[in-house]
Amino acid sequence: MKKILIIDDSALIRRVLSDIIKSDKRFQVKDIARDGLEGLNLLLTNKGNYDAVILDINMPKMNGLELLAELVRVKNKIPVIVVSTLVKEGASETIKALELGAFDFVLKPDSYAKVREEVFKNNLIDSLEAATKALPLTDKDANASDKMKAVKVAKEFVYPKRLGAGNGKTLIALACSTGGPKALQTLIPLLPHKIGASMLIVQHMPEGFTKTLADRLQESSMVNVKEADDGDRLMENQLYIAKGGYQLRIKEQSGESFISLEKDPPRGGLRPCADIMYESLMGSAYDKIVCVVLTGMGADGTAGIKQLKQTNNVYVIAQDEPTCTVYGMPRMVAEAGLVDEVLPLDQIADAIVKATGVH
Repeated sequence: MKKILIIDDSALIRRVLSDIIKSDKRFQVKDIARDGLEGLNLLLTNKGNYDAVILDINMPKMNGLELLAELVRVKNKIPVIVVSTLVKEGASETIKALELGAFDFVLKPDSYAKVREEVFKNNLIDSLEAATKALPLTDKDANASDKMKAVKVAKEFVYPKRLGAGNGKTLIALACSTGGPKALQTLIPLLPHKIGASMLIVQHMPEGFTKTLADRLQESSMVNVKEADDGDRLMENQLYIAKGGYQLRIKEQSGESFISLEKDPPRGGLRPCADIMYESLMGSAYDKIVCVVLTGMGADGTAGIKQLKQTNNVYVIAQDEPTCTVYGMPRMVAEAGLVDEVLPLDQIADAIVKATGVH
């Protein structure tokens, strides 16, 4: 059984979290801490005794951000799942927590009644499963042979000439999930001010968090970054973060591309969903579409890229396993035979620049 440490100053939340964890036979609550300082002491004196930590942010004596910073200082890499509330300050603190190395975050509902609902329970268990690499209860093929050996990594790639009404433009379309905010904080600041293309990013996040993520990336990057708005015209050298809680599609009108945001139902529990973004680009006039798939749970992006390759000139870059927080999304797109390059995170910015033809 995987051993979990809960750090939260609310007795009620500690009880709810404990009940959820105990409901799954793969996990057990090893210890409970009522504030960050108590939690840090447990981590330092019981090193190796825990498989994952569930962490609140706003606590007395030592808050969650201070605890994460201390774990970085002492080089303790235990997976930490932040349970965060949806308020403006909470969004900012959550993004900072992810930048400090938190494995993932689970949205804490705004009422105690909702805390006991299945959505919160399932999200927490899914995150614990990924953080501890616990085998899914229903997965009969968890140890299937690694198809990655069959992936051919292209050293050079020459884009074929498009026939018909190409617009001469390039688009970069990126997808990421668990570990994505931290990966983006590494990748995006490495891009030059002029990337020679528009860039779309689907990061799985609820509404209220993507604006903060965009603002943080804007502060640390040379390229312009913003949260996407409905009706935005895609501009060269501009990066658009898909808005949490909405499905992002690209629509073309009079030779220009525009962002459409709609409150469509989640697909596979995801809103925004990368597959929907990629599907909306099918048959678009872009001469080049550079698809990038970074760290994340699940397979979002694979089906969409597969369809997009049928209609457009597509080049696919996937993050490699050693630099991923969760090797899920990049693995699935690679196993599907769709990948042209598999690269460490710190080499992906150069690959994007090369693919767009900017020098």
